[in-house]
Amino acid sequence: MSNPEFLWYIPNQVTPGHRGEPVSADHNSLRTLTEQAVALEDHGWTGALLGTGWGRPDTFTVAAALAARTTTFEPLVAVRPGYWRPANFASAAATLDHLTGGRVRVNVVSGKDDLGAYGDSEGDQAQRYDRTQEFLQLVRRLWTQEHVDYAGEHFQVTGSTVVPRIEPRDGRPHPTLYFGGASEAAERVAAAEADVQLFWGEPLAGVQERIERLRALSDELGREHAPLQFGLRVTTFVRDTTDEAWTDAEARVAEMARSQGGHPRDRHRGTAVGQRRLLDLAAQGEVLDDNLYTTPGRFGGGGAGTTWLVGSAQDVAKSLRRYQDLGITHFVLSDTPYLREIRRQGDELLPLLRG
Repeated sequence: MSNPEFLWYIPNQVTPGHRGEPVSADHNSLRTLTEQAVALEDHGWTGALLGTGWGRPDTFTVAAALAARTTTFEPLVAVRPGYWRPANFASAAATLDHLTGGRVRVNVVSGKDDLGAYGDSEGDQAQRYDRTQEFLQLVRRLWTQEHVDYAGEHFQVTGSTVVPRIEPRDGRPHPTLYFGGASEAAERVAAAEADVQLFWGEPLAGVQERIERLRALSDELGREHAPLQFGLRVTTFVRDTTDEAWTDAEARVAEMARSQGGHPRDRHRGTAVGQRRLLDLAAQGEVLDDNLYTTPGRFGGGGAGTTWLVGSAQDVAKSLRRYQDLGITHFVLSDTPYLREIRRQGDELLPLLRG
């Protein structure tokens, strides 16, 4: 099993107060984001996922700005196939990868978004995932081949060449392609074309089941790439002691319950298969496995904020090692306040996972 990699999360939100982050006028300024990226470098993190969605700052622009102000920080740039044309994106990513000495990672997102706002019209699930598969195929070919001809249903190029060429580095042939999604259509795309399948914070049994299914599906589909790797995107709620962590976690959920009516809810919440799986966990109990807290999902927590791993650094490290034992090698963690937790978890949690 390869050595685990630990990344953080930068929400990339115009609206302040994301998941309990203190409200400040410059919360998404270049100064604030650079401070977080530099702290990630200083406290043992590889990089951070940059959240995407229409109505957020453009992830690629943010990634380029942060990469220019850091030396080892690796942005995991979330992008949507309907927002980018594959040849344009392949060229932009190859350029940034060249300028940063190979620090670019890519998270391809196919979930629903405000498609019409940026001129996209393919909202049907089958269309979206067929198009995503073509996007992944074409981007990978443009990064690794010259004079590419491609005639798909959604994308076509003739004699296309990306310059500068992607330079293979330390066994990495091109920027790593992350992908999420729990539907049958999404899993077929991941099994055939992605480098890393990202899971939300599900119980161990559910993650194990999905890993086994995806490995079998990779064989069934005749996967042509290196074996699919697996990642976990989850909130890690760490405090000095177990009791302190649970006291603080329950207090934060109580505040979420009080303020829930004051915040707009994602209109796609509960429609995506992966998100529904998370929301359904609350029916199984408030705490699953040793310390997977499901109650946040009842009061507005979505995505990685739906379930939290709660406890001391030792408690949370033990849980993350159990995911690692299942085959998880990429971890994308977070909690708020972001800067404080970058430092706390980098200093207290990561050494337990790398020891």
